[in-house]
Amino acid sequence: MPRPQSYNAFLQKTRPSHHSVSLLRFAAVFFVAFCLLQWIYQALNDTASYRFYIETLTVRPSAALINLIAPSEGVIAQAHRLVWQSGRLSVLNGCDGAEAMALLSAAFIAVTGSIRMRLTGIAIGVVLIYGLNQGRIVALYFAARHDKPLFELIHGLAGPLAIIALACLFFVWWIGRDGPEASA
Repeated sequence: MPRPQSYNAFLQKTRPSHHSVSLLRFAAVFFVAFCLLQWIYQALNDTASYRFYIETLTVRPSAALINLIAPSEGVIAQAHRLVWQSGRLSVLNGCDGAEAMALLSAAFIAVTGSIRMRLTGIAIGVVLIYGLNQGRIVALYFAARHDKPLFELIHGLAGPLAIIALACLFFVWWIGRDGPEASA
């Protein structure tokens, strides 16, 4: 008959590993950080800061990019809309890349590592997501203008999924680029 193990041996075998505790800590901090960032984002909705972000930092550059690519399109930025001769495209809450930025920022807040590594990751990641979202808005314009079914695919699935997937890849690359000492 096997000898019963001591209570200490039992605890050692059943205690969560450092890895699972770290994962639980990451998940909890990520969840709280994401909720807080989303709450702040929603609180800023319909404020001068939000309108500046949408109208000046998102819609105007999109119109400029579209006109750079296809000058004959004649797209203008009007508040939160891209407007052309035969239509318009509204860039509203949820179309601005802010949720992907919040997801990536929450991940960097939750990961262990130096403050410098995390803040630099957030800054570069936000710029990356901003650029990707500008590309998405430009693609949405051309799809809305020339291929409605493609618009729906880019708007509802492919665009957001691509941005989040690329943000996740950036996050994994950024935290792993210096090896184990990056998380010291």
